[in-house]
Formats: sequence, structure tokens, C-alpha cells
Amino acid sequence: MSEELVNDIKDAISVINDPHMGISIVEMGIVQNIAVNGSEAEVTLKPTNPGCMSITRIAADAKIRAENVDGIDNVVIIVEGHAMADSINEMINK
Repeated sequence: MSEELVNDIKDAISVINDPHMGISIVEMGIVQNIAVNGSEAEVTLKPTNPGCMSITRIAADAKIRAENVDGIDNVVIIVEGHAMADSINEMINK
């Protein structure tokens, strides 16, 4: 079941495009990992640039889309490799 949910989340967030490249964040490799435990998911994002100005919007969009997947009640977004990763993670996961 969790593998199916991982694929459902991946499908749900694959429609989010990097605003600078116009390419899906899944295709670009920004989505590093999706893990599901019961009805909770963790999505790890790593921007292509450690100063990416768009990662907050991407993270917020990914959280909303992933939480709209049937069977998922809570999503934690983990941004890695960004100069402000700690602040972004705290803000997105309030």
C-alpha cells in the first residue's frame, strides 16, 4: 500500500514545474525522496541551486498537492542543500 501511495504522491507533485526551467520538479530531480508511513508522508526536496528563490513556493505547492492524495493525512517537507533550508522547513511544516 505505501508503494502505491508513494507513486500517487509522485504523480500529484509531478505537475509542479520549476518556474525558471518549466520542467517538472520530479523530472529535474528536485524531488529526492518520498517516504510513506501509514497516512503520513515525508517528501525531500533538493533545489538545483543552494540560493534558489523559488524553493519555498515549490515546497508549499508540494505539501498541498501531497496532502490532497487519498490516504495521506499529513506531509512533512524536508528541503536539503539550500542556504535557508532550516528556516524553510520550519515555516512549511508549521
